[in-house]
Amino acid sequence: MAITLKLVRNLVIFFACLGFATIAQSQTTKSNTAWPKQTIRIVVTFTPGGAPDILARVLAESWQQSLGVPVLVENRPGYGGNIGADLVAKSEPDGYTLLIGTVGIHAINGALYEKMSFHPINDFTPISFLASTPNVLVVNKKLGVSNLHELIELAKAKPNELTFGSSGVGTSLHMSGELFKEMTGVQIRHIPYKGRAQSLPDLISGRITMLFDNLSSSLSLIKAGEVQALGVTTLKRSPAAPEIPTMAEQGLPGFEAISWFSLMAPANLPPAIQKQLNTLTRQTLNQAEVKKKLLASGLDPAPGSPQELSKLIQSETNKWGRVIYKSGAKLD
Repeated sequence: MAITLKLVRNLVIFFACLGFATIAQSQTTKSNTAWPKQTIRIVVTFTPGGAPDILARVLAESWQQSLGVPVLVENRPGYGGNIGADLVAKSEPDGYTLLIGTVGIHAINGALYEKMSFHPINDFTPISFLASTPNVLVVNKKLGVSNLHELIELAKAKPNELTFGSSGVGTSLHMSGELFKEMTGVQIRHIPYKGRAQSLPDLISGRITMLFDNLSSSLSLIKAGEVQALGVTTLKRSPAAPEIPTMAEQGLPGFEAISWFSLMAPANLPPAIQKQLNTLTRQTLNQAEVKKKLLASGLDPAPGSPQELSKLIQSETNKWGRVIYKSGAKLD
């Protein structure tokens, strides 16, 4: 009997210790997987100063304060956004490398480029829509035109003499120009740049004739009188610049080309981190001061669910795929 009681007592002690060990291991595992524990970087695929860069820095500033870890913005411009997007697509899906997604990267480049080093949809985890901005057609002030009708007449009188710049091949700014050519029948030459920082000085100096740019990026130059704005590419006028008419109301009904931006992570991001990032994004962009700042810059913040973002990407992919097919544009 004594041996039996001793055996029982030892078994009870053994299983109790085993239970404590399991709990401790579970707590350690939970601690090791907690996010975030290190520096987060947000990759922007264009040069500093544009709309995606503005959004990245707004998120970085807010998150750094709330999370207590460094949040860095890394600009990786070039190749229509594909350079920076490729970097993120091939990063670990751990929540520490994120991308400011664009309509160009996720809805245009797949149809435009013959070969892609990543899949614009399958290689990413959607986090949230961030904001949209109208594109605006701005021209050199010395061109001598004051409205869209005069520009079209000039372009038709001088086929292939006028040029339009963009922040890169395959961007929504490039596609705005292609849509303009398709709807008006004009022949103008595309001059791609690495980013707006290089294109705007050339527009002001007259090296290029016109430029489709994000309204948020060009607004200060328009208000300063350094460039002439002819029309915004949304169906309604922008509250940030209600004096600028739409392209549609100047004889191009249905002309719509919106630049939008999203937050993306590499594919296979753990759902818990995806949810946490979505919550952080919503909290940041719904702050009254942040919304006021972005709206004043021509950006309309509208964070949403990952599912809503996925539906938008699919819809925009179909739309711009048709435009690219009609234009015949293809890149290696």
